[in-house]
Amino acid sequence: MKTNRIILAVAVAFTFFGCANADRNRMESKAAADTSANAFISSTAAVEKNKDTTRKFIRTADLKFKVRSVIKSTYNIEDITAKQGGFVIYTKLASNLDYTNTVPVSADSSLETTYYTVNNTITLRVPNTKLDSTLKLISMNIEYLDYRVIKAEDVALQILSNNLTQRRAAKNEERLTNAIDSKGKKLKETTSAEEMVVSKQEQADNAKIANLSLTDQIKFSTINLTIYQRQTVKRELIPNNKNIDAYEPGFGSKIVESIKFGWTILETIFIFLTRLWGVFLIGIVAYLVYRFIKNKQQKK
Repeated sequence: MKTNRIILAVAVAFTFFGCANADRNRMESKAAADTSANAFISSTAAVEKNKDTTRKFIRTADLKFKVRSVIKSTYNIEDITAKQGGFVIYTKLASNLDYTNTVPVSADSSLETTYYTVNNTITLRVPNTKLDSTLKLISMNIEYLDYRVIKAEDVALQILSNNLTQRRAAKNEERLTNAIDSKGKKLKETTSAEEMVVSKQEQADNAKIANLSLTDQIKFSTINLTIYQRQTVKRELIPNNKNIDAYEPGFGSKIVESIKFGWTILETIFIFLTRLWGVFLIGIVAYLVYRFIKNKQQKK
């Protein structure tokens, strides 16, 4: 009895430790998989650092990867984008036909097998501070990563150049305007000077618009995604239009149809003759009268 208790206790202990190890292994495997996926898709180039205020980075990410279901991953990515404070500016969901194979399976039918691949091209805009976290969340959809490219372009000098252009254009515009106002009609090149003023204004406007565009790209990072799934197969039974002779009946069917057709003709003739019963009756009576008269004459 004591031995049985010891054996039972040992079995329970082994079972407990076995389950605990299995759970720990599953958790470690999942964590390793998540870490691996995030390691592939994340980068320090996607992290916003507020320590250095002299640099202005435009951050972009380009990824192509395989997913289990394009439809489900598309909805998931759009949901992630919205929760991160971003928005979708482009999406193109399509099925690309790879090839089609048609095999006859009967005299009048064929099996058409279509091989196609579903993919989607998506462009996202997310706050620059959310780029890294957005990429990590999107990585949960990856089954196979084709490539990922993350860029951080410093445009601080370009912004400075645009600011200087605006200042120079403003000063030139002010001097030209003063010259035109002071000389008035005595200035022979008034028209040309006014055109120069307009040109300087245009330069300043272009530089201002360029800075606004750069500021927008700095605040919101752009993510370009190309996702696809495993090749899909669709099978459909279709009519065999090429083999027209296959629709013609066989020899036995033709014989049966001929017998039916002949019987129909016989029925038609019988019905037609039946309709002439009065003519036949008159003929029979005339024949009997004729025979009677003839026999009477022969007796005389």
